[in-house]
Amino acid sequence: MKESNVKIAYIGGGSRGWAKIFMIDMAKENAFTAEIALYDIDYNAAKMNESIGNDLALREDIVGKHKYVAVKTAKEALIGADFVIMSIQPATFTEMRSDVHTPEKYGIWQPVGDSTGPGGIVRALRTIPVYAEYARLIAEYCPKAWVINYTNPMTICTKSLYKAFPEIKAFGCCHEVFTTQKMLARWLKEEEGIDAARSEIAIDVAGVNHFTWLSAAKYRNTDLYPLYKKYVDKYYESGWQFEEKGHWMNSVFGNCNRVKFDLFKRYGVIAAAGDRHLAEFCPRDWYLHSPEQIAMWKYSLTPVDYRIQDLKGRLERAERLFKREEKLELCDTGEEGVEQIKAILGIQELITNVNLPNVGQMPELQTGAVVETNAVFRGDSVVPVTAGKLPDAVMNLISRISREQELVVDAAFACDYERVFDAFVNDPLVTIPVDKARKLYVEMLENTRAYIPNVEKYLAKHL
Repeated sequence: MKESNVKIAYIGGGSRGWAKIFMIDMAKENAFTAEIALYDIDYNAAKMNESIGNDLALREDIVGKHKYVAVKTAKEALIGADFVIMSIQPATFTEMRSDVHTPEKYGIWQPVGDSTGPGGIVRALRTIPVYAEYARLIAEYCPKAWVINYTNPMTICTKSLYKAFPEIKAFGCCHEVFTTQKMLARWLKEEEGIDAARSEIAIDVAGVNHFTWLSAAKYRNTDLYPLYKKYVDKYYESGWQFEEKGHWMNSVFGNCNRVKFDLFKRYGVIAAAGDRHLAEFCPRDWYLHSPEQIAMWKYSLTPVDYRIQDLKGRLERAERLFKREEKLELCDTGEEGVEQIKAILGIQELITNVNLPNVGQMPELQTGAVVETNAVFRGDSVVPVTAGKLPDAVMNLISRISREQELVVDAAFACDYERVFDAFVNDPLVTIPVDKARKLYVEMLENTRAYIPNVEKYLAKHL
């Protein structure tokens, strides 16, 4: 693949969050040059990012001289693209509020509500048709492009791309695992005085997105499992958190890793995602029975009102950047998207965790189901690595979720919302009577009906 004049189509190019992170990483990269076509349903937002991105190339401290162009149609962005980045918000915060908070009326609490549980399933129903359409557009305008997905529900979005266009070259990226690597690096410094970068903590990843596990963790030839066990024993009751994040009770994203530690105590294997995600994939009574139980495990719920307020702050910052009243700082973003692009271009080799269809990297799960494992990136190829074996009890939890995700995708493609309900009512968080589960499901569908194709007939029958 060519190393210069690379075209990157950014779907969701008006983003006030992920797009800025991508711009920062691109600004530090001069091993290739790129034109980034920014497409967004909010064209003005894409135009604003065009200006912010192009301003970077004018700065003397910037080595990555890339060009940003806002376009009015997805077709314009996709034609001839070498890479497609997908980072979108399905629907609005009104629908997200229903995803996260409507189940609370039935005693179902969701710290995030975007990947699993009632919220994740209903969010998936309005995301799947969008992703299916983009897969068809990619098949028409840039079938050889590599597609990098950041949107949640990660597993279901990635699966939808492959279901609509089986020959697509797509993978899903998530940074949750990175935090566990940073944790191990911090402990290695405390115990051994060794300064190790996150990337030097070699891990063997297995699971589904946001419910990932490490069957192995090493620094060079040193097994880090004994170190992890030592810290779990030390901090099991009190919990442990990165000091720079402040007290967990003062943050809507806060946690003390007690869920992670408890899962290690149960199964003897490291759960790699954050507590807020891990809890949603486990049976409800373990960690999400009530707000009081959540507080006991020392992690936070993230209300949608916070996300709305946070967006206001992002919009204000974007305006300042656009007017050149503020300078985009070249911080360490902790993301790997640009590194992945470099590896696919043949500039380097990279091993990292990504979401891909199962072709044997997790032999215990069904072929074709999207799973998260390590993969080798090099010269126009991304090859998944066979994951180490996890305990049978952990695989039972993963398998249940994976089958649910497969069912949701298949049923959504067929607009069979009764089959989706089969997945909904069997989700680990939905431990309420079937009649109440049905009432909750119908209410949530009603709240997001404008974004779900052919749902009217189902709703007419059940409302």
